[in-house]
Amino acid sequence: MTTSFGLIIIGDEILSGKRSDKHLPKVIELLGARGLSLAYADYVGDDPARITATLARAFAAARASGDVVFSCGGIGATPDDHTRQCAARAWGRELELHPEAKLLIEARMRDLAKEQGVPFEPDRHDNQHRLNMGVFPQGAQIIPNPYNKIPGFSCPEGAGAVHFVPGFPVMAWPMIEWVLDTHYGHLHQKSAYTEKSVIVMGSMEATLTPLMLAIEAAHGDVKVFSLPSVDHPEYGRHIELGVKGSPEAVNRAFPALLAGLHQFNLKLGPELVR
Repeated sequence: MTTSFGLIIIGDEILSGKRSDKHLPKVIELLGARGLSLAYADYVGDDPARITATLARAFAAARASGDVVFSCGGIGATPDDHTRQCAARAWGRELELHPEAKLLIEARMRDLAKEQGVPFEPDRHDNQHRLNMGVFPQGAQIIPNPYNKIPGFSCPEGAGAVHFVPGFPVMAWPMIEWVLDTHYGHLHQKSAYTEKSVIVMGSMEATLTPLMLAIEAAHGDVKVFSLPSVDHPEYGRHIELGVKGSPEAVNRAFPALLAGLHQFNLKLGPELVR
C-alpha cells in the first residue's frame, strides 16, 4: 500500500480572501524535498458541521488506505476555533486536557510572565483559558511547537493518521517537518517522484488522447498529463505533454511518448524536467 498525503486548510479568512493561503505550496515543497508528493487538498471555512465532515473523510482515508493528512488552522481557543472539537467528533473520541500539553502551555505562560516582569499566576482566568489549547481528543499525541511551545496533536487511525497544526505558517511548517521526519522517515525517497514533459505546438488534446492512453496502458507505473495553454507569452497556443512517476518509470515511458509524438509530424518545443 502506497501512502498518500493530504492537506486540509481551515479558515474563513482564506475563503473570503482576507488572507492568501501559503500552506498548499509550502507543503508541496516540504513533501517534494523528501521524495513525496501531495495527493489531494481540501479548503473549508469555520463551519463546525463542514469541518467535522471533512475530518471524518480524512479519518476514513487514514483507516482504509493509510493516508497521512495534515490539517492547518482552528486549533486555538477563541470562539471561531472549532478544529479540536470537530476532530473529537469525527474521530469518535471525548475531549480531555492532554497532560503533556498542559505542561507545555504552563511553561509558555511562565515564559510570558517572566518577559513581562510579573509573577506567574496559574489560576488566573486568562491562564486557565489558555489551557483549552491543550484539550485534545483522547488518545491524541503531541506535535511540538518550536515557536511558542503551544503544541499541535496527531490522531493515529489504522495505518495512517491526521495531524493538526496551527494556521500560522511560522508554527505550522516546522511542525509539519517534524512529523514528516519523526514519523515518516522510512518513506523518504521511497516514493521519489519526477516529471518529464515536452512542449507540443499545433495540436489538439483530442488528437493526442489515443497516444496518452497507449502510454499509460504500456507503462502502468506512470501517469500521463496534458496541460494546454492558449496565450503563453513564448510558445503561444500549445500543450505541455508529459509523464510523471518514479524516476525509473518516467525514464522508460518518456522516450515512448516522444516516439509517439514524432509520428504526428508535430513541432516540438523544449523538454522539461521537474
